[in-house]
Amino acid sequence: MTQAEIKLCSLLLQEHFGEIVEKIGVHLIRTGSQPLRVIAHDTRTSPDQVKKALCVLIQHNLVTYQVHKRGTVEYEAQCSRLLRMLRYPRYIYTAKTLYSDTGELLVEELLLNGKMTMSALVKRVADRLTETMEDGKTMDYAEVSSTFVRLADTHFVQRCPLVSPTENSEPGPPQPAPTLVINENDMYLVPKLSLIGKGKRRRSSEDDATGEPKAKRLKHSTDNKEPIPDDGIYWQANLDRFHQHFRDQAIVSAVANRMDQTSSEIVRTMLRMSEITTPSGAPFTQPLSSNEIFRSLPTGYNISKQVLDQYLTLLADDPLEFVGKSGDSGGGMYVINLHKVLGSLATATLESVVQERFGSRCARIFRLVLQKKHLEQKQVEDFAMIPAKEAKDMLYKMLSENFILLQEIPKTPDHAPSRTFYLYTVNILSAARMLLHRCYKSVANLIERRQFETKENKRLLEKSQRVEAIIASMQATGAEEAQLQEIEEMITAPERQQIETLKRNVNKLDASEIQVDETIFLLESYIESNTKRQ
Repeated sequence: MTQAEIKLCSLLLQEHFGEIVEKIGVHLIRTGSQPLRVIAHDTRTSPDQVKKALCVLIQHNLVTYQVHKRGTVEYEAQCSRLLRMLRYPRYIYTAKTLYSDTGELLVEELLLNGKMTMSALVKRVADRLTETMEDGKTMDYAEVSSTFVRLADTHFVQRCPLVSPTENSEPGPPQPAPTLVINENDMYLVPKLSLIGKGKRRRSSEDDATGEPKAKRLKHSTDNKEPIPDDGIYWQANLDRFHQHFRDQAIVSAVANRMDQTSSEIVRTMLRMSEITTPSGAPFTQPLSSNEIFRSLPTGYNISKQVLDQYLTLLADDPLEFVGKSGDSGGGMYVINLHKVLGSLATATLESVVQERFGSRCARIFRLVLQKKHLEQKQVEDFAMIPAKEAKDMLYKMLSENFILLQEIPKTPDHAPSRTFYLYTVNILSAARMLLHRCYKSVANLIERRQFETKENKRLLEKSQRVEAIIASMQATGAEEAQLQEIEEMITAPERQQIETLKRNVNKLDASEIQVDETIFLLESYIESNTKRQ
């Protein structure tokens, strides 16, 4: 793992879980798999604190453990999973667009808590939704449950591995750590629960109407509680499925930009039909017949079968080869070439970066070298129609930034410069890796800048929050307008302007983080697709 990735993981761990968890997590990233005693010794942290930190990381799937033959348990950080924390807002927003506010809160709670049982999750979300409703209205558990079932049916949430049932029944000493197993058929099987009830609002006071303290009430409730029907069946967000959805959206958008809206709708239908049946790392979607695609088109699209066949032929004949023809049965069998699509998207991203960084002339040279594969300097000047001096400067500039590579082909074994061809070429994979590394650096810088801005204005933010809390409590008790105005004046005009500037800057930094993460996702998907092919 590169230093940029380690730094980004460190910032994300600190932001989400605090300093101790960050220290343990970063130590595991740097050193690899290690037992608890060694972690405690190397980080100079008490074993009790290390245990708690590891519990948090395991709960959120950021650390895995493995039992060795000697009986020692070693813990290992999941580096790629740590970087996924950057994408949490995008996962939550996707759930909101697909399954409204209920889906948003279900995914948010799962991401915040790592793993949860369905019953606890449904109750928590119903309570949160009831809090936001008008007085007298409540959210029914059944409504939240139905949204959860839809999320499971489309594989956005999945079951966590369980402790093997044979483990406890085996004779001999107990294992130092449980072995977790999951049946592939049960991954998305929702337990049959009859959750009856409605969401509850939080009480304004800590004590009950009877005057009983909260801690005592909790003790009584735990003593008298009934057995939970789905106890031991925990659920987690299926991030691979979210990534598949992001990839599909990017493909649909690319087809719409290249052709038209109808083409993109046909591709969207093909992706939707094969989203559950196609594995996340597959190079192609499942073959679909023209007749199946026609039957599955949205009701609003009144295009004839003949027009659909023309569009499919047009997509299959396109030089980018997003859609391929795999057979002639059923009116023609078509697949989406996911590997080619990701390659095209990564190339477009690189071209865009070159244009923004070096200008349109450099982008022209970059596209030319990309198209012709190998070119000498003189050929670049002639084909690009750029003066020799400028072309040389641009090529060397891109060469120094690793966007373009120089390949030597000697005529003789002595590699004498006068008898050697020097060809410029573009290696998309190495350029994508380089750009990905820079993206990690950029996100780390954005997070550091946001934290600095917030820290610099900490006193002002605290004052603003106090004033807002006072105003909210006074409004609840029915205070007069003059009193509210008096409280608002506690923040002066320059202070209010400073707060507005800070909020604007933080929003810009947040938006930039999400935009860079979109680029990271495309590059990661392309690199992963290439790695799997090899």
